[in-house]
Amino acid sequence: MGKSREAHPQSLQKYGVPLYSAAWLPYKELRSKLQPRDDHIDSSKQQEQQQEEEIPKPSASSHEHYIVLAGGGGEGSSGIPNAVLLSCFDFSSNSLSSQPVAKLDLGSQLPYRMVVHPGGDGVICAFPSSCRFFDWDEVKDNEDHKLGLKPSKKVLTQLEDVGQQLALAFNSDSSVLAVGGEDGNLRVFKWPGMEIILNETQAHASLKDLCFSPDGKFLVSMGQRDLGRVWDVTSSTAVASLPKENDEIFASCRFSQRSDQAQVLYIAAITDKGSSIVTWNTSSWKRMSSKHVAHEPVSSFNVSPDGKLLAMGMTQGDVLLVNSTNLRVQTLIRKAHLGIVTALAFSHDSRALVSASMDSSARVTLIEDNKSGGSSMQIIIFIIILAIAAYFLKNEVLPFLV
Repeated sequence: MGKSREAHPQSLQKYGVPLYSAAWLPYKELRSKLQPRDDHIDSSKQQEQQQEEEIPKPSASSHEHYIVLAGGGGEGSSGIPNAVLLSCFDFSSNSLSSQPVAKLDLGSQLPYRMVVHPGGDGVICAFPSSCRFFDWDEVKDNEDHKLGLKPSKKVLTQLEDVGQQLALAFNSDSSVLAVGGEDGNLRVFKWPGMEIILNETQAHASLKDLCFSPDGKFLVSMGQRDLGRVWDVTSSTAVASLPKENDEIFASCRFSQRSDQAQVLYIAAITDKGSSIVTWNTSSWKRMSSKHVAHEPVSSFNVSPDGKLLAMGMTQGDVLLVNSTNLRVQTLIRKAHLGIVTALAFSHDSRALVSASMDSSARVTLIEDNKSGGSSMQIIIFIIILAIAAYFLKNEVLPFLV
């Protein structure tokens, strides 16, 4: 088991809303789309503003790291709101904003699932009967331009009255959207036109997770308790099945790309012993390995963009960071949350992980460089000294005796 981490007091915040989804906002892409909206700024000021915007900002600047959270109390009179929240994370102080910097109240509609458009276009939320699209909004407050969300004029007609959708995913270049329903229906659309590519009514008994391969050629779908399926996006056909072994229950799936450009598929599975990670060859679609990782059932799963780490959220609130090469637990955050971990998302630069929970909390964990450079160098020097000593002992002479 890897080393344990203690909670940083400012990196964990409660927002009063049970959280089901979490994502990092693609700020660079969004910033290029949002322009100042003051018609009274003269041309000289506009030119100055453009010059300022061209000046590179520090990558750790807090305003460039927004986190989108979605959740709520559902229908009824619980008094718990349903909302999409926008929080801000500051890398320099390892702190998450104590209050959301923006909040979109959704009335009685619970956003049970959410996906952020990778190109910065907006957010799609899955409600009990339909999916809705929301645009980013830049609101001027004195001299500042604050970011928020607003209902979009774009109506997702194809996703109205389709029932609860449990999985939403864009491919890497934002050109394809996949949606999986509680009723097992898999729908794949071209984005933004929403032309249907695939409509499989019985893909699974109930569909709970989806992921695209890094090159966008394949889509993997996970059912509630059945096997996984691989779909060729171009031909809109199923090309392989991913069978379970023994008592496995497939919980979640994610693709990753290794340094040699080879793609690998990871599936987090629940077993009678706890949780394991299964790896699959993406050419033959054969199982390569399976390794037991934790004694608790996994409740959420993700892979870092650089492919080095796997993140697992557990039903009892723990968060694990797993080395993707040897599948060993690198870091264990015990009781990262007091309730089930519902969502995990790595920052786009793989420097941080946000986790969300049913206990209304969100937490950001900074990723430590696991290269123990100092200790490794000491070991190398020690081995060299031993080798030198062995050489001189073999020749019955030591340099300090000469």
